[in-house]
Amino acid sequence: MSSLYQNIHQELIELCGKNDPKAQFKIYKLYYKAMYNSSLRIVKDEAEAEDIMQEAFLSAFKNISKYKGEVSFGAWLKRIVINRSLDSLKKKKLEIFPLEDELYKLKEDDSNYKIDDNKEQIELIKHGMNLLPTGYRIILSLYLLEGYDHEEIAQVMNVTASTSRSQFLRAKKKLIQILEKEKTKKLL
Repeated sequence: MSSLYQNIHQELIELCGKNDPKAQFKIYKLYYKAMYNSSLRIVKDEAEAEDIMQEAFLSAFKNISKYKGEVSFGAWLKRIVINRSLDSLKKKKLEIFPLEDELYKLKEDDSNYKIDDNKEQIELIKHGMNLLPTGYRIILSLYLLEGYDHEEIAQVMNVTASTSRSQFLRAKKKLIQILEKEKTKKLL
């Protein structure tokens, strides 16, 4: 397997291509936590995220010959995990992008909400993200946490890049509303 992207675990990846169970287990242990967290942020269910991750690893090992080294192995695997997570939501027929009239017209710099970088604020943001509608949570997770750009999100979500941008802005505004409400609750 020749690779354009030099992976630090290239030998293990090549052994996985030869169905070496020890190499597969080592790759699994290396990427398990990050892939599980990526799935959990999307599906919000620990058991489901675990199942998705298991299926994603099986699929990755089965299709490892399709990995051409154009991106890191972790990025390739994460794409599989995210796609499977989104498929799981679609099977449940969840509405991914609800439209809310008051959020229809948004500007990029619509808010001056300030976030302190401390543990309490981080927990508040995580809690706020979990309160978001599914589509908003997914867009924020893919963009802010997984590092996808709007073109990549559009491809994964089967929407246009402009839809991704507008949904991101709506999600951001909704998260700010939730955070302000939660902050007010704490003060009472």
